[in-house]
Amino acid sequence: MNFRIGHGYDIHRIVAGRRLVLGGVLFDTDYGLEGHSDADCLTHAICDAILGAAGLPDIGHFFPVGDPAYKDIDSQRLLERVRLEVVKLGYDIVNIDASVIAERPKIAPRIAEMKSALARSAGLTTDEIGVKATTNEGVDELGRGLAIAAHAVVLLKRS
Repeated sequence: MNFRIGHGYDIHRIVAGRRLVLGGVLFDTDYGLEGHSDADCLTHAICDAILGAAGLPDIGHFFPVGDPAYKDIDSQRLLERVRLEVVKLGYDIVNIDASVIAERPKIAPRIAEMKSALARSAGLTTDEIGVKATTNEGVDELGRGLAIAAHAVVLLKRS
């Protein structure tokens, strides 16, 4: 069996007046993440991990920031398209493991919902997805609550 591992990272600044979406789940806040799409940094990190494992270019190559077709797009649609790209190359996603780094909001109470949304988009079951939450302990812009970031690791196998 041929296995491939990929790592993804994304970070977005917190801004007032936007919706906050993480892992396909809408949080009830008066702030969101700055970005061209819905700015779901968790899903973007997962997309980059999948693409990297397949040896493909990053998410910006497939969904350019300047393209109006992707303005405010639901990042779960991007994840679905990324999955199809690797399927065309003969790979299946085995599992996803991701970490969200955020001082606010509290992520842990919404992890089950996030895993469900991500599983639907990635064609997996919830037990094939790990989502963890941590803070940056007050260090740098993440620690001061000015941004949210995510890391993801993905394992692919040849179909």
